Amino acid sequence: MKIICQKSDLVSAINIVMKAVPSKTTMSILECVLIDASSNEIKMTANDMELGIETKVTGTIVEKGIVAIDARVFSDIVRKLPENEITIDVASNFETLITCEKAKFSILGKSGEDFSYLPFVEKDRSVYLSQFTLREMIRQTIFSVADNDSNRLMTGELFEIHENELKIVALDGHRIAIRKVELKDSFGDIKVIVPGKTLNEISKILTGGIEDEVQISFTKNHIVFEFDETIVVSRLIEGEYFRIDQMLSSDYNTKVVINKRELLDCIDRATLLIKEGDKKPVILYINDKTMELKIQSFIGSMDEEIDIEKEGKDIVIGFNPKFLIDALRVIDDEQISMYLVNPKAPCFIRDDEGKYIYLVLPVQIVTVS
Repeated sequence: MKIICQKSDLVSAINIVMKAVPSKTTMSILECVLIDASSNEIKMTANDMELGIETKVTGTIVEKGIVAIDARVFSDIVRKLPENEITIDVASNFETLITCEKAKFSILGKSGEDFSYLPFVEKDRSVYLSQFTLREMIRQTIFSVADNDSNRLMTGELFEIHENELKIVALDGHRIAIRKVELKDSFGDIKVIVPGKTLNEISKILTGGIEDEVQISFTKNHIVFEFDETIVVSRLIEGEYFRIDQMLSSDYNTKVVINKRELLDCIDRATLLIKEGDKKPVILYINDKTMELKIQSFIGSMDEEIDIEKEGKDIVIGFNPKFLIDALRVIDDEQISMYLVNPKAPCFIRDDEGKYIYLVLPVQIVTVS
């Protein structure tokens, strides 16, 4: 095999597929990236058996062939080469010569036949979404995915399609994030759990805007994302997702309308007094026209007031400040509405159209006068 590519094109492709190279594995072939120039196009593939990514590389095929190369070594070499054309020449014993200007590297590759190709997925059910919309939906929910495997279902996000609506849900036991978007067409019901790791990597690869589409296809065991010159295939998480509708309520005793930026900045300031690992809550004293925020820690205390519009009862309620900050940071609205029932019930932050819902559980507090 012999191919010639611009360094910038190789680096772009490597950046994409490296997201599917495992950091630890007992199978050395999975530490490789597959360079496939056996047809009329150059493709680069990585696969850790849970997540597989394939992308096309712009370049010239001088001699057709295929090789698997240690991904991290190859990536490091290419990044350090001059900004010019790179030639990759593979001998019959898979010895791979990488040259650029006066630099030459020789590394031993492996047979491409041993590589774990992406599973073939029949695309019998597909939806189309703008890359911008998908990236935003992931950004606005991914922080609520659990970061440990104590409950595997919580490490993924629910993708649920009903008629012409796509709903994405994430929860970690302390909070729930829900985003909804209207699709162009109606579909049969789909309900799958996509690993948070997959969605994290997808959001980093997506670069397109409103006009650039991503095709999402579903099977019993896999989800496939296709966009630009890239295909991402991921295993789904098996199991029945939590009954979210039972956790959501439209009942409230107190409704607060508040400037999002003011609230976010205020809570952010309060966290200056909290050391990492400290579980001091921020306490909200909600009265007729003001919300007073207080925090008291081993470092000191803070007290600040924000103007609000309020319907219903006064309430004193405490929250983990991080959970509020995470939700507020991803809401684009200037004003937000918070719905509260009592100091022990969840707080809902949602818009009037129902495009997003954030549920945050309160923490027990000792009221400070």
